[in-house]
Amino acid sequence: MSFKSLGLSDSLVKAVSAQGYDTPTPIQTKSIPLVLEGKDVLASAQTGTGKTAGFTLPMLQLLAQKQTLRNRPVRALILTPTRELAAQVHQNVKDYSQFVDIRSTVIFGGVNQKPQVATLRNGVDVLIATPGRLLDLNNQGLLSLAKVEILVLDEADRMLDMGFLRDIKKVMGLIPKQRQTLLFSATFSKEIRSLANEFLKNPVSVESTPENTAVEAIEQQVYRVAKEKKTDLLIKLISEGNWEQVLVFTRTKHGANKLVKKLEEAKIGAAPIHGNKSQGARTKALAGFKNGSIKVLVATDIASRGLDIPLLPHVVNYELPNISEDYVHRIGRTGRAGASGLAVSLVSADETSFLRDIEKLIGDKIPMEIIAGFEPDPNASTKPFNPQQRGRNQKPRSNSGNSRNSNTKSSGSRSGNSRHSANKSRR
Repeated sequence: MSFKSLGLSDSLVKAVSAQGYDTPTPIQTKSIPLVLEGKDVLASAQTGTGKTAGFTLPMLQLLAQKQTLRNRPVRALILTPTRELAAQVHQNVKDYSQFVDIRSTVIFGGVNQKPQVATLRNGVDVLIATPGRLLDLNNQGLLSLAKVEILVLDEADRMLDMGFLRDIKKVMGLIPKQRQTLLFSATFSKEIRSLANEFLKNPVSVESTPENTAVEAIEQQVYRVAKEKKTDLLIKLISEGNWEQVLVFTRTKHGANKLVKKLEEAKIGAAPIHGNKSQGARTKALAGFKNGSIKVLVATDIASRGLDIPLLPHVVNYELPNISEDYVHRIGRTGRAGASGLAVSLVSADETSFLRDIEKLIGDKIPMEIIAGFEPDPNASTKPFNPQQRGRNQKPRSNSGNSRNSNTKSSGSRSGNSRHSANKSRR
């Protein structure tokens, strides 16, 4: 199977080849022909499966086949939940459109809107946006979505988790009813199917992997440890294992900052990435992580989706998430594109039930080990951590930030598979 055999033009095949790809992934093989046929598509794809190219390539071909309008109104809109994902999708669009006459840009909050508006005024065919800034600029009369032909909802389940349902519905009211809609999600939850039923017309469903399964290439390891010894154990694993690039997840922004300070005291280069950091600081931290100047990136779940870090070798759950699906999304940052990866979880007594739920979800027992000197406290309570008991400044699922300049939204706590959204900032 080749990209050419899927019906893509020579210009797009050339662009794909320039990125080093010659064989489409399963999700690309399934979705590209359907999109080229003009069908609405509901796709389930885990991170690392090549889903972005699965909708970007055929979208670009459909746009390129039509005559470019003189003032270049927005003809394709891609909605994403976070700034980082929006920027990465835009880079993909630019990479794949280098040999066709397509203009694109990205807009999101947390940065000055003037350069974004200037680019829009010059005309763009493809707009990648986060919901808050998109609606903000529309309310100011600075952009029009009246000519949109293709709408893509990327990481749709994450957008629902973050409270964007109302904004998504507002966007739907701004674009033509006669359009092609593509919805990509890591899971086919009831909420996602409801969204698809409301806004997609006779969609074709495709899946790249069984729902909620971990990537097979990922080696998983649990270390039972006393909560107060987690930091020292992490330092030991990084130092003695000569880990050069490690993505570490904490539950809270405060916890991320505190852990970074401890790592730096141990002479390990580290930086936090979460919603309280400015867009500039987040971009700088991610760039340093990619170029090797920062060894450890400590993140909240805002980074569990969308971060494009090729061949990431190590992911550490410093604290297990209380939502089992989030574990799959976190460890999915490694083991991408056929590469191997190691996902380590440091599990204290109060996370015992979280571990049990995760193993039930993935349908497997994760190998467990206790390292001498870091043994778990036999007297510690196994009562599960309750996200409802956090302080007022540490509300669950609010890793995106709540400031007016934040481009993401937080949602209320979840139990099981239920999701309760809370609309927060507008940008």
